[in-house]
Amino acid sequence: MSTVSSTFLVLDLTGTFAFALNGALTALRVARVDIVGVVTLGMFTALGGGIVRDILLNALPPATFSDWRYLTVAAVGGLVAFFFGRRLDRLAKPILLLDAAGLSLFAVSGALKALEYDVGFGQAVILGTITAVGGGTLRDVLIREIPSVLTSGLYAIPALVGALVVVTAERLGAPTLPAAIAAAAVCFIIRMLGVRYALNAPSPPGSKRAP
Repeated sequence: MSTVSSTFLVLDLTGTFAFALNGALTALRVARVDIVGVVTLGMFTALGGGIVRDILLNALPPATFSDWRYLTVAAVGGLVAFFFGRRLDRLAKPILLLDAAGLSLFAVSGALKALEYDVGFGQAVILGTITAVGGGTLRDVLIREIPSVLTSGLYAIPALVGALVVVTAERLGAPTLPAAIAAAAVCFIIRMLGVRYALNAPSPPGSKRAP
């Protein structure tokens, strides 16, 4: 397995667990669902963006269905949230950190996979961003919430920047692992700065952001 492939797999599975756990915790907080609902929403959060990415890359069947590790890791994340969610739900800051970590890892791993399929520079950046925000968007639609990517301060932008950094580094010939770590760190820091200082993406002139 190539260095890019190995790096991609580690990042993707780590991001899968982080997003499954966070997605399931979100389901517990805002919707009345049973164990099937919790695990399903966690899996949608973890795997939805990657499935969309693979379909767009024509990488079929999507990795979710051709590699048992993805479904297993996502299901475990959902089950952990179900059994320990009430305790974990009190840990607001760690949950935010978990979400930011998943966002960062998926942005980088999605862009790296796109590069493996020899897509263009811009396409790789876009696919990295879709990988990061696609699953959470599907989850929010299923629980009848406005997708956080459309309302949350600096959510899609950090993913876009992280994907841009790793794609640029790859095009310049930088080693894959250091580039991936640096890109994920940039995405994570921007996201957490947005949370810490309540920063938002620009709104249309004259518009008022909902509280």
